[in-house]
Amino acid sequence: MAVAAQAGFAEVKVALDSPADLEGSGSYVWAHTFAEHLKANGMEAEEFQRGALGGDDELFDQISQGLLEVSMSPLGIVGSIDKTIYGLRLPYFFKDMAEVDRALNEGGMLEKINAATTQEGVRVLAVDTVGQAAGIFNTKKPVKSVADMAGLRMRALDESQIDLYKAWGADGTIVSWAEVPNALQTGVADGYLNPNFVPLLFGHTDFLKHFTDAAINPSLRIAIASEDWYQGLSDEERATVDAAVEAANSANRAWLGTQDGVFDKLRAAGVEIQTLDDAARAEFRDASGPAYDSGLLSKEQIATWEAAKGN
Repeated sequence: MAVAAQAGFAEVKVALDSPADLEGSGSYVWAHTFAEHLKANGMEAEEFQRGALGGDDELFDQISQGLLEVSMSPLGIVGSIDKTIYGLRLPYFFKDMAEVDRALNEGGMLEKINAATTQEGVRVLAVDTVGQAAGIFNTKKPVKSVADMAGLRMRALDESQIDLYKAWGADGTIVSWAEVPNALQTGVADGYLNPNFVPLLFGHTDFLKHFTDAAINPSLRIAIASEDWYQGLSDEERATVDAAVEAANSANRAWLGTQDGVFDKLRAAGVEIQTLDDAARAEFRDASGPAYDSGLLSKEQIATWEAAKGN
């Protein structure tokens, strides 16, 4: 616990997962607001650009060992500890961020997630939105229905996402984010699921020319912290960190309301946009059933998320 004993007096390192763009990156809005709140209240904090301290797995290891204080990370990075968090990735399960927040906070799901992860040295400080609900980007053709997914090979996060693609009639291949541009250029992958801003933020509009606003699930990342660091803070410092989380959450949700203009930016970049009608959206929703039966989450865990939404 030597790290924890000294953590409160050291600089808080915040590892970013996106460019430092307050207009285009909801993740950066969260991280920057968090760091600035700490600094405004007497705690030293510094942002480190994406990749400067390592990849996602390396950052996760550093967090769990108490070597790094805070990291902006992919949603499933804590899934190796406990799979409960995967409820946030169920397709067509949440209708909006308000429902996500209700499940996490009033429904107690953030507390349930942390009951497992903190035992392994990792605290999920927050779930942050990185854009409007995820849709389908690809390099080849307009996708207006499930049938149009045939012939596409999509970049997948993991095997569960490959199963979802198969249910839609497409193929999937796991590709790390760093390798995505090369995969799109060489045809290793024809597209990916992401919120509408992602190709703009990461410069992928040279390859991706089609977007389907399928509104599959809320586009989420997480802010994780070292539990050793968090518990090693003084009461005053911990209160400052908790207040910084609240400020960052508020700024992040307010930022989401500014993102309606992204579609115009995509069109200006040469991306053709498809909007699903009610019948096509229902078809995608019905075809997504295997994601609920994949075994990634138990039926009991899904039922717990359902109850937490309060519907």
